[in-house]
Amino acid sequence: MLDHNAPLRSKAGAAEDQRVIKLAVLAVGGQGGGVLADWITDVAERNGYVAQSTSVAGVAQRTGATIYYVEMARDAGRLPVFALSPSQGDVDILIAAELMEAGRAIIRGFVTPERTTLITSSHRIAAVSEKIEPGDGRASSDKVHATAEAAARRFIAFDMEKIAADNGTMISASLLGALAGSDALPFTRETYEQAIGAGGRGVKASLAAFGAAYDRARSIAGAAPASGTTETPPASETGPGAAKVSGPESLLQGWQQLAARIDALPAPVRDMALRGLKKVVDYQDIAYGGEYLDRLGRALASDDAGHAYALSVAAAKHLANAMCYDDMIRVADLKTRSTRDKRVRNEIGVKDGAVLQVTEYFHPRIEEFCGTLPAGLGSYIESRPKLAAFLDRRINRGRHIRTDSFAGFAALWFIGGLRRWRRSLLRHKVEVAHLERWYELALGHVREDYALAVEILNCRRLIKGYSDTHARAQSKFDRVLSALEMLKGRPDAADWIRRLREAALKDEKGEMLDGALKTVASL
Repeated sequence: MLDHNAPLRSKAGAAEDQRVIKLAVLAVGGQGGGVLADWITDVAERNGYVAQSTSVAGVAQRTGATIYYVEMARDAGRLPVFALSPSQGDVDILIAAELMEAGRAIIRGFVTPERTTLITSSHRIAAVSEKIEPGDGRASSDKVHATAEAAARRFIAFDMEKIAADNGTMISASLLGALAGSDALPFTRETYEQAIGAGGRGVKASLAAFGAAYDRARSIAGAAPASGTTETPPASETGPGAAKVSGPESLLQGWQQLAARIDALPAPVRDMALRGLKKVVDYQDIAYGGEYLDRLGRALASDDAGHAYALSVAAAKHLANAMCYDDMIRVADLKTRSTRDKRVRNEIGVKDGAVLQVTEYFHPRIEEFCGTLPAGLGSYIESRPKLAAFLDRRINRGRHIRTDSFAGFAALWFIGGLRRWRRSLLRHKVEVAHLERWYELALGHVREDYALAVEILNCRRLIKGYSDTHARAQSKFDRVLSALEMLKGRPDAADWIRRLREAALKDEKGEMLDGALKTVASL
């Protein structure tokens, strides 16, 4: 009996054989995008496909990623016509080596809900536009996740950079593992591993990262194959809560006492207070953590549940930042920590046992030098301009310190070790005095204008950085708060302080702030 459906199946099978699979990879310099594209091409050819790989270079590392484009089709005896670059609405698989590059791909129309499988690492690399903003210029990762869920047919995201770093290799290996685990291509795991093995260099580490990412992607794809699932690391893995306090028994007991004080705080305040406490203790010591909680208690005494403890939450955040100011001691301490050596080795791919030469650049001013002296001696020098200028000419110059050498590391380690005497140094005296003026100013407005008091606390966001950066930031802080006398008693005073602060954060030159201050003066 004649099967009338046979010709139809034959045509469908032929169409499938001739179908071109279109895959784009977006990666910035140093992420191994070219290696990934070569691996994908190799895998396709091992499975009887013909493939073509091209690339379109970006402008710079964070102003545009390189697009690696691969087209493949089953070898049916006739060479298909391949395109040289992706087109809007015509990409089957898009792989982004970083979350915001996935967002850019969506904006450019490469991701479509009826067609595209979107695979991206959930970690972030700040773009140029994010770095140049004086405030927190980071774009919202949550918005990108939500948009990707709606824009793609399937969305798979997790921290592939961490997987690669943990296994001592580049992210290209974990990206390939995520691709294989997604089943977006009709190829077996073995052929992917064979492609990696053919490279001959760093095979063991690459296979380990590939396997870990493969398993993670399989678990995500298996959980929701139709609509896709996003997996991000819990905050406790990467956020401030990841820090732990350890040490001798006395230190442990001291920490437990501080933790008990945190547990006694109102629920809305606990999380931020715990984060702040960990930062302060890491910065100095257990006693400094006690000072932090004592200061926080002053805000709590003026706060209540009716305001959702907004004042205390702001105080918990900004007191910690104010108490952990950047000075020469802090910089030296961070540069000599063992965790930094490990991070640098992972970032540049240096294997254990290999010699790593690190040169640190320092340009201290006379202010930083005096800040590390006992308060009396430092004030003595600063109060004598000729003496300060004489010393500045000998201090204020660029220095290159090799921390891979004993002498260079020992010099920084010695400076970092001065933190045990930090409370007696000039910089600490100056910072504490400034902190207390700001804090008293904020708490003094609580009864008259609660919202204004919260905004004054939030103005501490303006102060950050080290050396000249810190001086410019403090100048903006002072200029914003100079408007308080003009705004006092107005119902919109808090809103105006917020506007002034945002203007200062968005404009490095301060022109927006100048204009806003003129507007306030004319009210």
